[in-house]
Amino acid sequence: MFFLILAGRHTGGHNVLTMSHYIEDKHFIGEIFTQSRLPKGDYDHCVFERCEFANAFLDNQNFIECQFLDCNLSNANVAHSIFNEVAFVGCKMIGLKLETCNDFLRSFSFKDCSLNLASFYGMSLKNISFVNCKLVEADFTEADLTGSCFDDCDLQRAIFMNTQLGQADFRSAYNYQFDPSQNHLKKTKFSKEGALGLLSKFDIEIDGSRLNRL
Repeated sequence: MFFLILAGRHTGGHNVLTMSHYIEDKHFIGEIFTQSRLPKGDYDHCVFERCEFANAFLDNQNFIECQFLDCNLSNANVAHSIFNEVAFVGCKMIGLKLETCNDFLRSFSFKDCSLNLASFYGMSLKNISFVNCKLVEADFTEADLTGSCFDDCDLQRAIFMNTQLGQADFRSAYNYQFDPSQNHLKKTKFSKEGALGLLSKFDIEIDGSRLNRL
């Protein structure tokens, strides 16, 4: 379903009409938005499947309860866009600066996604779910990950610095190494093997295995 809404605004003594699109329950399949951008609007319960957004402009959009399936959003511009209950499944999202999106009603989940080099700097991500995702060198500096879950995720060289990790679940995550003294941990869950990554700063040996320093 598609609606075109004309909204008025007052600028410099003149009335200016701007166009806003409302798109509901639309399924976009295999579309390329790298040359011509996705029309600005409110996308409600829409599905984007195998669409190409790499280096594209996705800024100032509103996505409400949408799904992105097997899309490429690497290095897309998502500044000021609203993502409300949006699911990303099987997407390539390398280098995406998610902290630039609008924090109003922000909530999303990630499954089977490649988020290498993505940035979540300073974001509030309470109870967020990452399932089977690659988060190599992702930046979580100063983010609030309270109650988050990293289920079977690769966190090699991911950055955790002054990050809120209370009740976060790392039990099936792997390759993570960070300094507990530089983060906020309370009732954070780790596997016995994964917890060794928290000791790397001490350059010690456990059962004959030498831990590399951070």
